[in-house]
Amino acid sequence: MRSTHRLGQLVAAGLSALALWLAGVMPVLAADAAAQDNPGCLACHDGKSHKLEVPGADGKARALLGIAPDKYGQSVHAKLGCVTCHTGITDKPAEGTGHKKDAGKATQSVGCADCHQKLWDEAKAANKADAKPRLGVVVQNAEAYKKSFHALPGKADKSKPKASCDGCHDTHSFNIPPADSPAHKQWRLEGPALCGEKCHSDPLDAYKDSVHGKEVLEKKNVKSAICADCHSAHSVGNTSAAPIKLAITQSCGSCHAQEFKSYKATYHGQINTLGYANTAKCFDCHGSHEVLRIKDPASKVHADNRMETCKSCHGKKGVSEASAGFATYQPHARTNDFAKYPQMWIGFQIMVQLLVGTFGFFWLHTLLWFYREWKDRQQAKLRPHVKVAELPPELQGKHFKRFGVIWRLAHISFALSLMILTLTGMPLFYPDAAWAPWVMNALGGPKVAGMIHRVNAVIFAGVFFWHLAYIVVRIAKKWDTFKFFGPDSLVPNLQDGKDMLAMFKWFFGKGPRPVFEHWTYWEKFDYWAPFWGVTIIGVSGLIMWLPTVFGGFLPGWVFNVAAIFHAEEAFLAVVFLFTVHFFNNHFRPDKFPVEVVMFTGTMSLEHYRKEHAVEYERLRKSGELAKYVVDAPSAPMTMRSRLLGFALIAIGLTLLFGVAVGFFSGG
Repeated sequence: MRSTHRLGQLVAAGLSALALWLAGVMPVLAADAAAQDNPGCLACHDGKSHKLEVPGADGKARALLGIAPDKYGQSVHAKLGCVTCHTGITDKPAEGTGHKKDAGKATQSVGCADCHQKLWDEAKAANKADAKPRLGVVVQNAEAYKKSFHALPGKADKSKPKASCDGCHDTHSFNIPPADSPAHKQWRLEGPALCGEKCHSDPLDAYKDSVHGKEVLEKKNVKSAICADCHSAHSVGNTSAAPIKLAITQSCGSCHAQEFKSYKATYHGQINTLGYANTAKCFDCHGSHEVLRIKDPASKVHADNRMETCKSCHGKKGVSEASAGFATYQPHARTNDFAKYPQMWIGFQIMVQLLVGTFGFFWLHTLLWFYREWKDRQQAKLRPHVKVAELPPELQGKHFKRFGVIWRLAHISFALSLMILTLTGMPLFYPDAAWAPWVMNALGGPKVAGMIHRVNAVIFAGVFFWHLAYIVVRIAKKWDTFKFFGPDSLVPNLQDGKDMLAMFKWFFGKGPRPVFEHWTYWEKFDYWAPFWGVTIIGVSGLIMWLPTVFGGFLPGWVFNVAAIFHAEEAFLAVVFLFTVHFFNNHFRPDKFPVEVVMFTGTMSLEHYRKEHAVEYERLRKSGELAKYVVDAPSAPMTMRSRLLGFALIAIGLTLLFGVAVGFFSGG
């Protein structure tokens, strides 16, 4: 009994002591807990009520960040507790001394990116991501910031980034007002001061006097450009890097759509669109932060200053110096504005009418031809076949020599150089097409592609002029017997018109299929078309190749018109050759799948008699046929010719497909 009584006394004494200890400790714990809730924190950190200072490491007073309770209460973080971010705060600070440093954790804070990433992960895990899309945007912005120029170590203190989230957003008061609200407009107008006054004072000074700055700072025009429009808000990059230069140029176009579209139609813009930053961009001509109106005498693009602006590029090492014509070149000229750019409008109309007329006639011609062949086959009206037995014994198995070595070499040189010209030129014509950057990269970039293009242009023109010289010499040798409108001449004559009418009658079933002399009317067109094409493409290309030379005595609009003529005539040539020419010579039923006469130089007498019956009869009656009869090419030569033909057709159709994709995709 005595021991039990003694145990009870000890327990009672312990409980009394515990009660006394709790009575003394709980108020302290409650005070600490209260100190760690937001009101408790703001009791000391209220920046409006008193100045915040604590002793620094050197014994001198050190200012602390003060928080404005009213702004914090309206911020996006108002519902968060202070210690949610400031996780190292675990004590109640001694008055005037600040929080004790618990193993260096007193000032520890959760990073902005880490916190938002955690919240986003939790939202996705709870299937609430759709209800909180803004969280996802913030995470994307944080990722962009990590790769940005601002995230790099600062010069003064490499342990800190050049700019942090809090430096721009002020974590304790940050809140983006609703879009289109007056508060949002005011928030946007404060952007330049935020960037300039804290870090970028020199650019801000230049911006203040610019057309953009005056619109924003003086006229309060929220639609005018601010820093974030050009440099972006979170993915700010080094402006000396090519991708950033391209991105800034694209940003200009988001406001100046019409000017950007016209810029993209120029060589400068085409190269820029392909992903290369070595040609002039918006800010190269207009300036960056100091953009002024064109009529301003201080503007870089004012008529009095334009030449010097051009020379900033066209005068460097490796680039010919700008001449007089550069100052009047129109980098933003449009083909649909006759009042401002009449030469461009007229030039474009000429080329459009040429394209519509040429394609309208020959595509109709091709479709009708295909239709008549199809109908005749349905009705078993096959074209009469020349039987070998009907030929004289000495001609059976023989070929007719249609093209000599010179003609064949000229044709293959023309074909290959034209295809290479197409390959190297079409990425510029359709820089927005998905395949264009890939092709340009594969060619080695614009400089290499340009060199290849010009070399093949010289080859193409060289073959053309060499052919002219060859024809002149040949005609001179046979001057006494040559007839300009004779059966062997490529000069169009009245019979060609009659043959064309007869062909259309056959198309509509109103007459028999016509027979032809040495040259058909469509072959003569194929022959004479390059005379126009080479002249237009060659002269315009030469003007653009040597702008300094021609700019010395020609006005700037000539370069605008030359670009139109060069591109549109090239388009006409490529599409015509790989559609109409391919059909006439390879894809029509009588020729399909490939005609090799231009590679072997000969065609069987049976085929020749069927294709050129008028000439065959003329030569047979005159006894001249034997002069053109040769042995059939060897089997290996025929096979090589077929392979070459198939290869050229495949290349041509591939190029045609690329042009079609670029054209119909709006590239």
